[in-house]
Amino acid sequence: MSELTLTVMRLGFLAVLWLFVIVTVQVIRSDLFGTRVTQRAARRAEAQRPPQPRQAPQQAARGGRQRRGAPTKLVVTEGSLTGTTVALQGQTITLGRAHDSTIVLDDDYASSRHARIYPDRDGQWIVEDLGSTNGTYLDRTRLTTPTPIPPGAPIRIGKTVIELRK
Repeated sequence: MSELTLTVMRLGFLAVLWLFVIVTVQVIRSDLFGTRVTQRAARRAEAQRPPQPRQAPQQAARGGRQRRGAPTKLVVTEGSLTGTTVALQGQTITLGRAHDSTIVLDDDYASSRHARIYPDRDGQWIVEDLGSTNGTYLDRTRLTTPTPIPPGAPIRIGKTVIELRK
């Protein structure tokens, strides 16, 4: 082999090696830091607003009756969203890092679609883990099946704790 061919092969090998290193660093960086969503602050401010007084008549107009003593709100008690309150109006509440979740968790231990909370036919609220990596805990018990939520019981997702309250 000529000296020129050998030098070109060495330079080609170095180029492929550096390309591999750069791609590896980009993958590791995206795994560590994830994607940045710029609208999170706006959603947080929107979620922290107090509920409008017209919400109760809407529920009565739908014919949905709540049991006496049934929880009416979901409150974040620990984590970066502490103090956030979501009114329970019979709709499914999704929790996770995805920007379209009802409660967007800015938590390294939360999956993009981590869990959901929904009402059953009897008016009881159910929490379900959606196959998250780090799990969802109800009162220190890891969830494996959809489980009814007693009012005041802590639901832990990473560093975030959520409770149903009256």
